[in-house]
Amino acid sequence: MTESEIPYIAPDRRKGRAASTNHAGRFEPYARVAIDDGWTPEDDLPPLRTEVRIEQPRRVITRNASPDVPFDRSVNPYRGCEHGCIYCFARPTHAYLGLSPGLDFETRLIARPKAPEGLARELSRPAYQPAVLAIGTNTDPYQPIERDHRIMRGLLEVLYEFRHPVAIVTKGTMIERDIDILSDMARANLVRVGISVTTLDRDLARRMEPRVSAPERRLKTIERLSAAGISTRVMVAPVIPALTDHELESIMTRAAHAGAQSASWIMLRLPLEVAPLFRDWLDQTCPDRAARVMGHIRSMHGGRDYSPDWGRRMRGDGAYAALIGARFRTAQARLGLAPTVPPLDLSQFRVPPRVGDQLSLF
Repeated sequence: MTESEIPYIAPDRRKGRAASTNHAGRFEPYARVAIDDGWTPEDDLPPLRTEVRIEQPRRVITRNASPDVPFDRSVNPYRGCEHGCIYCFARPTHAYLGLSPGLDFETRLIARPKAPEGLARELSRPAYQPAVLAIGTNTDPYQPIERDHRIMRGLLEVLYEFRHPVAIVTKGTMIERDIDILSDMARANLVRVGISVTTLDRDLARRMEPRVSAPERRLKTIERLSAAGISTRVMVAPVIPALTDHELESIMTRAAHAGAQSASWIMLRLPLEVAPLFRDWLDQTCPDRAARVMGHIRSMHGGRDYSPDWGRRMRGDGAYAALIGARFRTAQARLGLAPTVPPLDLSQFRVPPRVGDQLSLF
């Protein structure tokens, strides 16, 4: 099936969702296509609702050896993300579950309620050596279903009990719920938080990130975290050429005034199934800019929608990417946003005693 043949889901069925299709993932041998047989018109079908399934993971900590990221281990409380950001580079991971990176990624979610118990077991292994653990680098730990499942809260309780450092990335303002434990960890230099702000345009954010809190609300989260003594970074990520790039300095300025201590940026990435989903969204939402946006993206990736080369996939290559980098560094220096942050403390890590353990006399 070609891209032009993939059927759209009716707008009334996908309100509050960014993707407009639900094509099968790349590993599926067959694609299912809904055909109107006259019995149940699509207009009569119910809207897509969020479904949550439970997974019991055998292992919780995921390892990686990417030279492009400053961590080698992470934990994901959820698979899929109800935030539904159309540009999310994690969408292709849903194909590993036999699900679509399109609407399935936003609506058919996996929760891992036993993750805190699994994390405690893995941290307790004699051979475990501590290093900063990243959470939120794939799907958001503070997406709306966290309100009911509270898995992230459980993970933080385990990490604080073990005095293990953690770096959190989120768009979710629900992180404010955990300021009590985060501020305790911050006093021990065990946590830092990155808040992603893609645009200050409320209407664009609603169409591009349909179930994320408004930009102004995320800036308020930066203010509240910073006021609680928690090291907070604004992440201008992703920068979208000809759509949000002009806001780079404005986002950094607003975040600095809200109390952010540092800043970072990442260029838009369109791996695998993300590229056709994003192009389709552009054609429907910003048809007057679609060609210009994709032209800039391809100029940074050798004429392709995306190139996965180490060292360049996060920033792109060429004159346009260099210009964004220069603008970022200039604003960073002007606003006093730190280019690096002090390392978190690894020396406090210890396995807490359990019932029945022999305690030391000294």
